[in-house]
This record gives sequence, C-alpha cells and structure tokens, in this order.
Amino acid sequence: MNDKIISAKDRIILALDVDSIEDTIKYVDLLKDYVGFFKVGMPLMASCGFHSIDVIKEHGGKIYFDGKYQDIPHTTAQTCVNLMKRGIDFFNISATGGSKMLSTTVEACREYAKKQKIKQPVILAVTLLSSFGQKTLTNELCVEKNISDYVLQLSKLAKQSGLQGVIVPDTDAKKIKAELGEDFIVVCPAVRPTWAIVNDQIRIVSPSDAIKAGFDYIIIGRPITEAKDPVAAAKMVIAEIEEALVSDDE
Repeated sequence: MNDKIISAKDRIILALDVDSIEDTIKYVDLLKDYVGFFKVGMPLMASCGFHSIDVIKEHGGKIYFDGKYQDIPHTTAQTCVNLMKRGIDFFNISATGGSKMLSTTVEACREYAKKQKIKQPVILAVTLLSSFGQKTLTNELCVEKNISDYVLQLSKLAKQSGLQGVIVPDTDAKKIKAELGEDFIVVCPAVRPTWAIVNDQIRIVSPSDAIKAGFDYIIIGRPITEAKDPVAAAKMVIAEIEEALVSDDE
C-alpha cells in the first residue's frame, strides 16, 4: 500500500463524520473520484453500524476504519479479526495498548488472512490524539517527554510490534521515516487547508505542509464535507498536494 508513487487523490482520507446512510451514500457518490479512502469512525458507526461499511463498498469506495481499539490482547485481536471480515482496506488500533496487544493483533490478523487466502488490511497505530497539546500530555497524563519524542517512541513500538505505520499529529514525519524506514506509513490526522476553519483540533497542519513534512496520507473531513461545493473543495486539496509533491521533488 505504501507505494513510492501515490497519486495526490489517493493520499486523501475523507472523514465521513455523518449520521445517516443517506449522507454516507451522498458523499461517497459525490467524492469517490476525488479521494482515496473514506474514514469510518465512531460517529458513523454509532449511528449506522457496519451497514455503513457495506454501503461504502457497494458504491465503489475504499475504507479506512478508525476504531482506535485498545483492550486486552485477546479481545483486541479477536475484534480486529472480525473486522477483517467486512473487507476493510486498512484500520487502526491504539499504540498505548502496549506491545503485547499490538503484536498479538498483528499475528491474529496475519493468520486469519493466510487461512482465508485474502489480503491482510494495513494495520496502523494511533499514537496521540490531535486534540492533545503538551500541557495535556505532561500535566494530565504525566508524560515527561515532549510530544515529538513521545510520538517517535510509540512509532518505534508499533514498528517493532509488526504494524505497517502510524497516525501521528503535527510532527516531522521525515524524522519517523528516517528512524523506521521510508516504507513505514505515516498518516496526518488533523489536516486543515489555510482557507478552512480550524474547529476543535489543537495540532493541525495544511495539506501542503503535511506532504512536505513527509506524510504519506492526510485525513481531512469538514473542510470538504461542509463546503458549499465539496467537489471543488476536494479539487483544491488535490491541487495543493500536487504542488507540494512537485516542490518536494525539486
């Protein structure tokens, strides 16, 4: 999946934080030619369940499932194996679940894929929520490391546990790739174009800055879905990524 040549469109993961199957179908039909994946997260799952995933597939969309699972190793692994039965392209689990949970899940998914003779989805680790700042990390979670070092530590844990990549907030992705390899996928979760409202994320980055920083994929939602013309907004993001890719190659 982490091919060296990834088109600008395919780098976009669109967050479908909607409440109905009707809205899901609307955005998939409207934007499937302008984004690479549709992110199914907790809001949509709580409202529509796994039917939303089936609908996205039926309408030609690829799926990134944002469950952020974290539980004891056996429970997390069993949950992710069951998730594979839905035909999801890639999904995430929480890096803070620890190495035993991470490695047990990876092995269980690998064995299931082998047994069923299917392609294993890419499994990523969520490191730190984009709504967290240094104050939250230090004062509330009692983590003394700065955010960049903490994210790198969790990224190393994910790689050592067999995961293919991580979701990290506004961080130097090139630093992670330098440590863990160019093929290690790094996804930016809180992308806001300069023309969009920031909303509730604290650590945000523009599409251009994310690509220049070394991210493989970007997650973006409301700037596209809440735009007056979602297709035009998606095209603007694509153009910004393309410009950044050209600039990065120079």
